[in-house]
Amino acid sequence: MSTKKRNWKPQTALVHGGTLRSGFGETSEAMYLTQGYVYETAQAAEARFKGEEPGFIYSRYANPTVDMFEKRMCALEGAEDARATASGMAAVSAALLCSVKAGDHIVAARALFGSCRWVVETLAPRYGIQATLVDGTDIANWEKAIRPNTKLFFLESPTNPTLEVVDIAAVAALANSIGARLIVDNVFATPLQQKPLQLGAHIVVYSATKHIDGQGRCLGGVILSDKKWIDENLHDYFRHTGPSLSPFNAWTLLKGLETLPLRVRQQSESAGKIADFLAGRPEIARVIYPGRADHPQADIVKKQMSGGSTLICLDVKGGKQAAFALQNALDIVLISNNLGDAKSLITHPATTTHKNLSDDARAELGIGAGTLRLSVGLEDTDDLLADVEQALKAAK
Repeated sequence: MSTKKRNWKPQTALVHGGTLRSGFGETSEAMYLTQGYVYETAQAAEARFKGEEPGFIYSRYANPTVDMFEKRMCALEGAEDARATASGMAAVSAALLCSVKAGDHIVAARALFGSCRWVVETLAPRYGIQATLVDGTDIANWEKAIRPNTKLFFLESPTNPTLEVVDIAAVAALANSIGARLIVDNVFATPLQQKPLQLGAHIVVYSATKHIDGQGRCLGGVILSDKKWIDENLHDYFRHTGPSLSPFNAWTLLKGLETLPLRVRQQSESAGKIADFLAGRPEIARVIYPGRADHPQADIVKKQMSGGSTLICLDVKGGKQAAFALQNALDIVLISNNLGDAKSLITHPATTTHKNLSDDARAELGIGAGTLRLSVGLEDTDDLLADVEQALKAAK
């Protein structure tokens, strides 16, 4: 397929971008299940290892199917280069750890997925990397946390699970002013509804396990940035530590990308209607949804997001007992700690995804005993509304 740059819209790029075809001219992307590659001559092998001849060397470094996935993600994100990883946390860990060394300092928003907080709070300090967590919604907090050795900012927006939104452009500008880099975990917004690189971020990470696959089939992650940063920082880390994505999972994720716009559009539309319904129910103490005017950072949402979200955060009156009763009464919506799936999923963060945080840390993040995270799927919207309504009545 021609590699010339095309001015494609996302829906087209997600079907055709980065496609490589073998001599058989296959319609669907080929799955190259191979560990290694052969060379016609010893001289050709030497030239390839020297970088003088293009081609693949070993699938831990690069693979044709994985390469297609990376190129398609670049076309969607507007990035120069990417590396695909075995999971979302592999992407987060690689992006963070390849960017800093002993003696450096990281400033991160405190509203992070539990495993992300562990990498920042627990793992990084073991290697002499200092870290400070801040309330990321106020740019003044980022400014106060800066030290002479601050090299990296890290945030997710919207956050997991309370859907806080951080001003990416403001944090990126601050990072630029001190020569630091900003990493944004963009999972909840998806690359369709928020473009961190266009807002000034330097690196974007995804758990492709979520919306990109979107059908509960496989794990995956991806890191996107400019080619210079990847060549100088990520390339050797990636090559020698081996967090690479399997070709089979890359092929599955390519198939997921083809339908991503259709799925996210429908899921977000349903989520908006369900959020509005929940906001009017007496059993619910609070609803947080980026598409609503009462979102705590509604002005920032309007500035940096082109859509709402597929996720809703809600607080049920009556605490854990009421939250559990609501989950157990649901018929269509499934109890699961995953998100971004074709199936609607609900989780109780305090006892699952964020259970390892202290009570005080959860309280700081706004995660209470009655907090639930609802990931809206592709079921009929009216069926979902009816299911939520009957569960609210049963829980009462």
